[in-house]
Amino acid sequence: MEIKKTTHEDLEDVLALFAQAKTFMRNNGNPNQWDNQYPRKDLLQSDILLGHSFVCLSQGKIVGTFCFYLGNDPTYHEIQQGQWLNSLPYGVIHRIASGTAQRGVGTYCINYCKNICQNIRIDTHNDNHVMQAFLTKHDFTYCGTIHLDNGDPRMAYHFHSSHKME
Repeated sequence: MEIKKTTHEDLEDVLALFAQAKTFMRNNGNPNQWDNQYPRKDLLQSDILLGHSFVCLSQGKIVGTFCFYLGNDPTYHEIQQGQWLNSLPYGVIHRIASGTAQRGVGTYCINYCKNICQNIRIDTHNDNHVMQAFLTKHDFTYCGTIHLDNGDPRMAYHFHSSHKME
């Protein structure tokens, strides 16, 4: 597998991947995290323009996608019922999705991000038990609750290389 920045030519494949991910989530007890409008095409286009969107390729085919950037995320400024592992500069992962045809895509994407930054924050919906288990398996620590711009709560996770689980 390989990771590359998403191009505008990749957009239709990325949208198809998100459609697969939404079906998977709904079939696995998470019907509310991504509605039919999310992620919007204009949001994905913005991610591409900013250089924050990536795709994971296997044999030239897009099998995964994610948004990753280094910097401050306003939704992570306030955390309730807990605290972040540290206040150091961090990377952010959003909108990570993979198709169902190939295993290990999510791990490959997360490891790519960890190789760039050893301090990463990510969040997920309370009903997304698959992602919660995945993040725990990959040494992310549950830190508390953050709220999106629209007020929806999300479970906040943090990875820092010095906090790896034994």
